[in-house]
Amino acid sequence: MSEPRERERFEPAGAAEELDAADDLAGAAGKLDAADDLAGAAGKLDAADELAALRERFVLDDVVYLDGNSLGALPAGVPARVEDVVRRQWGELRIRSWEESGWWTAPERIGDRIAPLVGAAAGQIVVGDSTSVNVFKALVAAVRMADVGRDEILVDATTFPTDGYIAESAARMTGRTLRPVTPAEVPSALGDRTAAVLLNHVDYRTGRLHDLPALTAAVHAAGAYVVWDLCHSAGALPVGLDEHGVDLAVGCTYKYLNGGPGSPAYLYVRRDLQDRFDSPLPGWNSHAEPFGMRSAYAPASGAVRGRVGTPDILSLLALEAALEVWDGVSVDAVRAKSLALTDFFLRCVGEYVPDGLVESVTPAAHAERGSQVALRCDDAGDVMKRLIERGVVGDFRAPDILRFGFTPLYVGFADVERAARVLAETLG
Repeated sequence: MSEPRERERFEPAGAAEELDAADDLAGAAGKLDAADDLAGAAGKLDAADELAALRERFVLDDVVYLDGNSLGALPAGVPARVEDVVRRQWGELRIRSWEESGWWTAPERIGDRIAPLVGAAAGQIVVGDSTSVNVFKALVAAVRMADVGRDEILVDATTFPTDGYIAESAARMTGRTLRPVTPAEVPSALGDRTAAVLLNHVDYRTGRLHDLPALTAAVHAAGAYVVWDLCHSAGALPVGLDEHGVDLAVGCTYKYLNGGPGSPAYLYVRRDLQDRFDSPLPGWNSHAEPFGMRSAYAPASGAVRGRVGTPDILSLLALEAALEVWDGVSVDAVRAKSLALTDFFLRCVGEYVPDGLVESVTPAAHAERGSQVALRCDDAGDVMKRLIERGVVGDFRAPDILRFGFTPLYVGFADVERAARVLAETLG
């Protein structure tokens, strides 16, 4: 193991110990000092971690898995549930399962399971379709709700590409002008022409957490509507959709919510906007009388308006089983551990990795950090391949970013120390 060095640029600003923000681990953190070797420190922190037992709810191995911000690990209860859905609900009950197994109501029922994780009351989230489709529905609906004369859409210039593609298409379809701006530029860019604003809560490359309350308030003060993409925040930190008056939000379920590859996304429509939500994709599932087979469309009431076509039952019910790992888990406790993990990782990298080989592009301030750390590094693609070969799985984002996601439900401090140590050894 490399010899620990003095703390350097990687220590989070204002943190004398790596866990100051984590209430449940603060006692253990306070006992750590410069004399602690990092492996020993990790052991102390794992012993004090009240969420450590949650790791048993997942199917894991000896790999240090730091890519849950792309695809969450498999919850242990999912395989048996999927087998039941396939063999009994589909295999034996067949068409009866739409009613007897609750298939028809699954999109709203599972939406209500997600709601507490993003700070929403029941009846405002529907699950189905992909994130891209839900971004399209939400953004076009926001524009349609805007006052006459508001002919501009603002989009996060640093957004995940698909959000930008969808925003451009939505602007063309609605006859609006699309204006890319960074989240920091949004307040000054808003005006009486602004119809809607599409923003990411956490930057997918850098892990920067944007100020949802302040930006939402600024958009509302300008008389516009805001759509938030929660893909990299839901399940990792408190969101507060209801508390902060967010209009519309979307998110995927295969990252921190562990729903599985391609698991359906969700759409949030604030309760008082639901009767004005005019979906650009009015399908038979969102009709007021879906089995009336009427030629004229009449939207259903409530969050059901966000549905389109027949639900993807196999993926939906796998997701429902996956969400059971959240039973009894506090999102605030998850956030505290997330900050503790990322602080400790930054400390380990600072002590293990020689100067100049990596540079953190993730904000040091807790209020500006999601649940990942992004390191700029030469030959990052090759470095990540070598890390994976050695049992540390993160991911690479072109051209030079090593990205490590920290899922507090199953990542521990020993994982963090090992990842940083292997990174140092890999870089030579």
